[in-house]
Amino acid sequence: MQLAGVAALVALCGGAVRAQDAETTTVRTLLARDFSVVGVIPTQVGPGVFLAKKGELVVCFVAETKTSKTVGTQYCKPVE
Repeated sequence: MQLAGVAALVALCGGAVRAQDAETTTVRTLLARDFSVVGVIPTQVGPGVFLAKKGELVVCFVAETKTSKTVGTQYCKPVE
């Protein structure tokens, strides 16, 4: 990702998903930061989970396989 893209990501997320921890942000870590689940949608990449806190909105995509022990977060992104 280019520097401008990273800066835009940080500006959009308002601290929810920082550039340095974007890959480690999960539904679990957002819930631990007092985000609440406000919606769920089916998608081709897996269920999308919308989480919100004080005007911040983040969508995370989760997936599982028949052999996986848990449903894991694929990635999370801020919503404009």
